[in-house]
Amino acid sequence: MIHYKSQAEIDLMRHSNQLVGKTLAEAGKSIQAGITTLEIDRIIDDFIRSNKAIPAFKDYNGFPNSACISVNDAVVHGIPNEYKLKEGDIVSVDVGVILNNYFGDSAYTFKVGSVSEEVNDLLEKTKKSLYLAIEQARVGKRLGDIGFAVQNFIEVENEYHIVRDLVGHGIGENLHEAPEVPNFGRRGNGMRLKEGLVIAIEPMVNMGTRKVKWDSDGWTVVSADGLPSAHYEHTVAVCENKTEILSSFEWIEAELSIQ
Repeated sequence: MIHYKSQAEIDLMRHSNQLVGKTLAEAGKSIQAGITTLEIDRIIDDFIRSNKAIPAFKDYNGFPNSACISVNDAVVHGIPNEYKLKEGDIVSVDVGVILNNYFGDSAYTFKVGSVSEEVNDLLEKTKKSLYLAIEQARVGKRLGDIGFAVQNFIEVENEYHIVRDLVGHGIGENLHEAPEVPNFGRRGNGMRLKEGLVIAIEPMVNMGTRKVKWDSDGWTVVSADGLPSAHYEHTVAVCENKTEILSSFEWIEAELSIQ
């Protein structure tokens, strides 16, 4: 069952999602060669709690940390550990918060120093596919239009591959709500989008095969061929005359421009 949000609920969700954007920016300040992913997780946990919010991922279905931090060939759900980032790594940081009883959720893939042209292109194309998908998240469109926008750009216009085992999702008073939001699909297919729908759109794009496998830790999803993967996510609200991006990369990219 889909819970369509009122304007008051969307306003509350804007606050929670803006905090996620600020949290990701705070994490971005520390992302450099030599720092461990566990140290980044502690920074994220401290920042969320200092803003009187709750880290949404902590203990969610048994997840042990406050952020999913996925390096290089890790697609999503990486468990922070003692791995020290190296020059040329890429690191997807996925953060959720609970503020005023509503969830916020967003993700960004950071570069550690300089990366290869091929990896940089993967990141740029994955982020662009997110915004192409958001353009389709309008009243009267269908879920298949969102998935088609990502798939067509990534797999037809470019030669990367969409992970099909993992999808975006509805969000609100729960982290994962109906409907599922695949990053692949056919135009004109699927549920019709209505005012008040709030969804997390999150393209997960592999440089090589679309196939993935689960690491022995039971959480981390990695590309089956060991090639890099990128992940970007926004939470958006489908409003009557527009689509509102509730989360934000503004603070992240302002911070990156300073570095």
